[in-house]
Amino acid sequence: MKLRAALTTLLTVTALAVVTPAPAQAATNSFRGVNWADARDNYVDGWVIPTGLTASDSYATVRSKADGIVAGFQSQLGANTLRLPINPQSVNSTWWAAYKGAVDSALAHGMKVILGYWEATKDGYVDDSAAWNTMWDTVTSDYAGNANVYFEPMNEPFGYTLSAWVSLCSTWLARHSTIARGRVLISGTGYNDNVTGVGAASALSGTLLSLHFYGFWNTYTTRAQWTADLTPRIGSYASRTVIDEAGAPMTTGLTYTNGATQDGNVFTSYFAALTDLTRAKQMGVVYWPGLRSGDTYSITRQSGTGLAVNNASGVAQLRWGWGL
Repeated sequence: MKLRAALTTLLTVTALAVVTPAPAQAATNSFRGVNWADARDNYVDGWVIPTGLTASDSYATVRSKADGIVAGFQSQLGANTLRLPINPQSVNSTWWAAYKGAVDSALAHGMKVILGYWEATKDGYVDDSAAWNTMWDTVTSDYAGNANVYFEPMNEPFGYTLSAWVSLCSTWLARHSTIARGRVLISGTGYNDNVTGVGAASALSGTLLSLHFYGFWNTYTTRAQWTADLTPRIGSYASRTVIDEAGAPMTTGLTYTNGATQDGNVFTSYFAALTDLTRAKQMGVVYWPGLRSGDTYSITRQSGTGLAVNNASGVAQLRWGWGL
């Protein structure tokens, strides 16, 4: 009887385990990343070419260069996510065949990759809907089968009203319905500066959300002020939100890790507030930029075939925000 009871209990527990649905995603801190950006910025009317690559590079050359840079992001920072820019000029051309070497390198290193669209005219709208759709058809065809690739339909859609932006994203989701919504990052409204509107939109349920937050947006000098500014931009959607752009000066000699002196300076207080909040809320952060020549925010620089750190205290504070 005891054996029969034990077997009955075991079967009951097993059955419950089978029918219990997997819990919804409760955190995004598995995204510990950096942006690899074009020195001209990613808003270019032409091919996007991240620092260290050249337009004449073949796939093999891009892959080789990227191997050193991606390995640097991993070893120097502890990153596991790479955000790369795309646009129709790059994808709907011969450059895409070579540029994919950067994506493939990151994937071969076990990284997540976020591919985000940058427009060229800097007006906050998709430049050419037909070319944009062709671009995304190509990109999703190439990488829909790899679960480590994530898609961001547009970076900083500040030209659109909330309703127009939700409509555009809904159309994108319908066109690419075979891609799990958990692999799509929907940008917040404005300059990706608030996710509460897109988070509340039922048409976008199940997607991740992307938020941008920068210290040059205000002149606060205390962590409390920055926290009060950032918190309502996230609202109740922290579990879906990845901050996929945030950064501070890394080549000007600031020290980010001394808690006693983080207040009193715009950027040290900003970066402390950001990373304290993301750590507490278990949110992902993709730093801007991991590498971009000529950018004082760049947390690394090229060194031989790899990377060197520009500010060790900045790296330590970023890793704190990542939960490391």
